[in-house]
Amino acid sequence: MSEPAPATAPRATPAAADLEIKDAQLIFPAVWADLLERHGGEVRFPNEFIWLGGAPGAGKGTNTPFIASARDITAPPVVISNLLTAPHAVALKNAGQMVGDREVIALLLEELLDPRYRDGVIVDGFPRTKVQVEFLKLFYHALLGLGPATAGPAARKPMFRIALLFVTEEVSIERQLKRGRVIREHNRQVRESGVGELLEERVTDLDPDLCRKRYKAFKDTTFDALQSLRKIFHFHFIDAEGDLAEVQRNILREFAYQSSLELSPEVYGLIQDIPVATQLARHARQELVGRLEGYARDCPELFRQVVRLIESKLMPIVHAHAMSGHAQINSEEALLDDPVVLRMVIDVFSERGYHATVDIHRVDVPDRVDPATWVIICRKKKVFRVEVRYPPSEIRRGH
Repeated sequence: MSEPAPATAPRATPAAADLEIKDAQLIFPAVWADLLERHGGEVRFPNEFIWLGGAPGAGKGTNTPFIASARDITAPPVVISNLLTAPHAVALKNAGQMVGDREVIALLLEELLDPRYRDGVIVDGFPRTKVQVEFLKLFYHALLGLGPATAGPAARKPMFRIALLFVTEEVSIERQLKRGRVIREHNRQVRESGVGELLEERVTDLDPDLCRKRYKAFKDTTFDALQSLRKIFHFHFIDAEGDLAEVQRNILREFAYQSSLELSPEVYGLIQDIPVATQLARHARQELVGRLEGYARDCPELFRQVVRLIESKLMPIVHAHAMSGHAQINSEEALLDDPVVLRMVIDVFSERGYHATVDIHRVDVPDRVDPATWVIICRKKKVFRVEVRYPPSEIRRGH
């Protein structure tokens, strides 16, 4: 006989969802207006926001510092649950008032104005519901409406990233129960020895049914709410089921720098036709082969002369510097005065595994003396400096 499913809040009907959106659209403008009035219309928010959500047991506490490091964020995360214990929130509770959506939004926006978040911030635990998702959209559009006078001279389009650490229900329950066992054992040792501090024991970490209920609540509210933002903001779905090293590799891959996401459209439009270095490297070998085959096909005699020059004049000096892996060769060969020849030299060395560069130096050489003025008249001489680098010999002298 199957167990009855745990009771959960019913999903919002279309009419209820519309009501949530209308509530947000009524509350946010009032909170925003109060904020601007309180700060004289001048507010500075972070340049980058990472709105972080995660399944129970997904490792938000463990991985939040790593995400911050990956994005060069030095400020501590803003944790929504901690805001609810702030003095203002406590004062509301003590006065018998509820800390509802309006109060949470006001507390969050006020906290985000702290200068320590200026370069970037991780907000842990928001948004979690559809109404909070609507608040987030309204906040984004409000930031777009801030001009340089209020947003600062370096104002640019705000960057919103949605990050979701995800694990399956089975993994979530297993990790919650393990956490409960570890904390209970820690607290037992503290009570027996009198050494250390007791940790909070969550009832939900000790009962499999409560763990399952927490995961279902996450899937029915937070997961769905965050998924709805996929088409609006940069969305990072992070598989958090592996070990710590694997999860952190997933984080680095998700948050790798992407110029098309982080630069303004105007700046990206100016530089996008310059190829990315990794793209060059990806096709470099095929292009090198094509060039060498083209030399042999289109100008075979010149190509043969270049190969003979490398074999007879350059390689003996390269061999002499095999221990260091670095040779500098000065040459006055007239053949090198042809730009096509220089490209051939570099490509031949590249094909054989060397890194070669060629610089042209013009040197004044005394040629004659003007008998009337005794002025030395010089002629210009071209010297081609070929620099060749390659892996040095592994043989080392003994000490």
